[in-house]
Amino acid sequence: MPCERKPMRYGHSEGHTEVCFDDTGKFIVTCGNDGDVRIWEGLDDDDPKFITVGEKAYSLALKNGKLVTAGSNNTVQIHTFPEGDPDGILTRFTTNATHVTFNSSGTRVAAGSSDFMVKVVEVSDSSQQKTLRGHDAPVLSVTFDPKDEFLASSSCDGSVVVWNMEEQTQVVSWPLLQKTNDISNAKSLCRLAWQPRMAKFLAVPVEAKLHLYERGSWEHVSTLSDDLLTQPINVLAWSPCGQFLAAGCVGGLLTVWDVNSKLCVERQKHEKGFTVCGLAWHPSGSQIAYTDTEGCLGLLDGLSTSTSTKKPTKDYDDLFDDDDDRLMDEQLSDTNSPVKNPVTGDDDDDDFLVPATGRVRNRGAILDDENSLDTGSLKLGQERFGDDDDAGSTVVPVTAPLGPLRPVYEGPLPTPPQKAFQPGSTPAHLTHRFMMWNSVGIVRGYNDEQDNAIDVEFHDTAVHHAMHLTNSLGHTMADVSQEAVLLACPSTDELASKLQCLHFSSWDTNKEWMVDLPKGEDAKALCLGQGWAAVATSALMLRLFSIGGVQREIFSLPGPVVCVAGHGEQLLIIYHRATGFDGEQALGVQLLQFGRRKRQLINGEPLPLSHGSYLSWLGFTAEGTPCYVDSDGVVRMLNRSLGSTWTPVCNTRDTCKSKSDHYWVVGVHENPQQLRCIPCKGSRYPPTLPRPAVAILPFKLPLCQTSTEKGQMEEQFWRSVLFHNHYSFLSSCGYDIDEDGQNQAQKEQQELLMKMFALSCKLEREFRCVELAEMMTQNVVTLAIRYASRSRRMVLAQRLSELALEKANQTPEEGLQEQEEEPEYCSTSELTGGRYRNRQDQEEEEEELAEEEGGQVTGPGKPSASSGQPRVTNILDNMTSSKKSTPLSGSAGKQNKSLVLKPLAPRPKSKVSSPRLYLQHIKYYVLKSLHCNTPKTGFQLWLEESRKSIAADHPDLEETDVIKEAMGRFRTLSAEDVSKSDWSIQFALKTAYPLTLSSLSLLTRLQHSLLSGTESPPNQATKQPVTFSNI
Repeated sequence: MPCERKPMRYGHSEGHTEVCFDDTGKFIVTCGNDGDVRIWEGLDDDDPKFITVGEKAYSLALKNGKLVTAGSNNTVQIHTFPEGDPDGILTRFTTNATHVTFNSSGTRVAAGSSDFMVKVVEVSDSSQQKTLRGHDAPVLSVTFDPKDEFLASSSCDGSVVVWNMEEQTQVVSWPLLQKTNDISNAKSLCRLAWQPRMAKFLAVPVEAKLHLYERGSWEHVSTLSDDLLTQPINVLAWSPCGQFLAAGCVGGLLTVWDVNSKLCVERQKHEKGFTVCGLAWHPSGSQIAYTDTEGCLGLLDGLSTSTSTKKPTKDYDDLFDDDDDRLMDEQLSDTNSPVKNPVTGDDDDDDFLVPATGRVRNRGAILDDENSLDTGSLKLGQERFGDDDDAGSTVVPVTAPLGPLRPVYEGPLPTPPQKAFQPGSTPAHLTHRFMMWNSVGIVRGYNDEQDNAIDVEFHDTAVHHAMHLTNSLGHTMADVSQEAVLLACPSTDELASKLQCLHFSSWDTNKEWMVDLPKGEDAKALCLGQGWAAVATSALMLRLFSIGGVQREIFSLPGPVVCVAGHGEQLLIIYHRATGFDGEQALGVQLLQFGRRKRQLINGEPLPLSHGSYLSWLGFTAEGTPCYVDSDGVVRMLNRSLGSTWTPVCNTRDTCKSKSDHYWVVGVHENPQQLRCIPCKGSRYPPTLPRPAVAILPFKLPLCQTSTEKGQMEEQFWRSVLFHNHYSFLSSCGYDIDEDGQNQAQKEQQELLMKMFALSCKLEREFRCVELAEMMTQNVVTLAIRYASRSRRMVLAQRLSELALEKANQTPEEGLQEQEEEPEYCSTSELTGGRYRNRQDQEEEEEELAEEEGGQVTGPGKPSASSGQPRVTNILDNMTSSKKSTPLSGSAGKQNKSLVLKPLAPRPKSKVSSPRLYLQHIKYYVLKSLHCNTPKTGFQLWLEESRKSIAADHPDLEETDVIKEAMGRFRTLSAEDVSKSDWSIQFALKTAYPLTLSSLSLLTRLQHSLLSGTESPPNQATKQPVTFSNI
């Protein structure tokens, strides 16, 4: 089939231009010196779509719907294809990138740069990068081994290097090229090309010849050349089948070789003789697109990479027409025929047999249909280079070797484990990077030709002034706290891995210490706490040190460490507990608490992650609650009140404007609720200069139907409960807490419950109203009864009254017993069940109790005499596990943070004071809210009962005199308080509110017991008391 050279057309402005096809072959994609990427639907497309990627575009690559470009802004960008939407920045260089390419699967991108470096970047996670250093001049080209094990690169230093990507080492280096100081001065772009599919040969253009190197042995096995090639070869491209190799030269000549036969099967000359600088095969192998240095696009059409026909193969001469004896289009002479003078490699002594005709067609296309059985061209001579077998006088079709069929595993594939990292740091391969950014300060690392140093900056200069450190040891990890700066470096062939601590808060003059880790043990992660430092090593061990340098505990980790974080007396460890599958990471978590009483709060529980994501940040909130962020932007926080589970509290992706945008988390605060992070446009990490600005994102629990009023209030309530759990934890650890802030949080929660109660009443969801009332405190339940009574919901009011009586009848001992069955740290609303009141109610009740008891009363509304002591409700946390009134660890032993344990056995009057006051609230609100607008006093009730007896004794008295006589008799009953109260409450509830007989009887007996100081009768016909866990 003849090859047709299509007329060239203008594509870009004058300068270097590159071209490629998409995976389907539908589009031709070019980039040029004008900074545009153009997407052509064919050579005749007069209105191609374009994408502007910068001032200039030096290189492009396309695979799996991802378009990667190297622009003039020193970045390698990625766009979606064919939409052209920006999808982030894969990597950055200090100068412009010169060449980019995909691997065969499209999962990695290799990029070479004028700063002498080659980087290999994971497309799905740009933070997973490998940097290959070793060239001494700008990199010309890069190419992946199809088996994804090696990478080859050429450079202006004259070398062609093969790298082992996993070990990041040079396998072999060949000094083949002429040395230059810049790409603009290079004679050739020296675009290397690895044979697809078989991955047997690496093709290297050397001047006007092509050298083929065998993979594995790295020996030079053959050389391809042509008599017409006098100018250096610029670019190469293998056919999809891996048998044909095309080359574009500086002088504009396009040449195609059959690699098996070493014959030149096609030559075409550029119509104007311009240098060919871009070359690409169509996926079908039928076309070759090429570009020149003038920005024009051309196409060779009609190529074929298939040779067998439906007709049986007879003889080599039979494949040609008898009259097809013309010379090439370029008027070659017989003496210059590539077949009559076959060109072989310098080290190859093979003599290829020449058919009787002595010539081949200049087009080299000897196949005619796509239904052929073999995929290769006709093969002349030996099947392998270097064979001396001369049975090659016949035509041997190339067929795939038939081997035994092996079963194919189709199950889940293991996921490569996530490498250890330091939270709050950017990747270590960057020359300018953040080694740590947390709530205390920023540690920056610089590693370039001018300087190798570390800068430490504190957010609060009162902690310490900024420091500039010389990084002579090559530290790669850092952490900073209010007390010290901790650094670590990996081991080398000569030096061991070192841990260095700058204890700037020390009161003595020696503020620095250093320790060498054992031989063969490298530091993988480190962190600082209050008075201690921790380092996790490659030997699956965690070593603890005091902040002064004393070695403390050491223990083994269940798996390779991923990262660690410290806060106060807490240490959080994330490690690989198993091998993940199908893109999942199998991570485990340990949470330890140090101090006087060391304990493990979480032991080896799985760490929840979003599907297919990995851990990207780990730390504590400013209040000491563990939290973390995964690569999908989901922020999760530890819920201590629900069995140490992890609750998602935010998704940073919801606020990103583009898929390529991310937020880099630097801190979390619970009060106020703030997620502090840095917006990264088109990247996962911020640059060090200029200093990035910190943004604040809100939290939002992923509850259902948050667009509705009900869903919004539910989300606000549970978020408030979750974000105020730290009060109980800090109090149990012996820290002073902000009681005003805690009370305000409780008030907000109860207000939200009351709003949800009112909404449920409006929607006639009375059962839901009772469920909400179970989470309310005593006083708020009273308000709920009042609301239900005014709303004329008598059945609901009766249910709430029964619930109120159960809450009032619950003694502190019962509450304590229930509390011991709860998890160690209860939520704020649970701890305050029955103790929340507004200021006015608290003051009134405290005054009444003070009068009756003659002593000072401490309530949640007013601080006790010892303001530094936690409240009584927080002591219940300690009783859950130990059930002993022993001092807590750490700072609990200090005088200003000591705990008060005496309220564990309350006095009898204080025990019944809350139910007694509560009954008064019930009496007041029931009588005021219902249709009995003017409640009768005890005297009026007694007068109605005793009027007949008074009239019988004194029949002559007027109404006024009867009242006077009744008042006199009533005064004599002053000691009988029970009778008066019974009259008042029983009559009011009988007439104004339809209570059941059992509830009325319970109310009477309860009041008798309260006023007599005895326990209520055990045979009450009521439900079980409401516990703290039900509230």
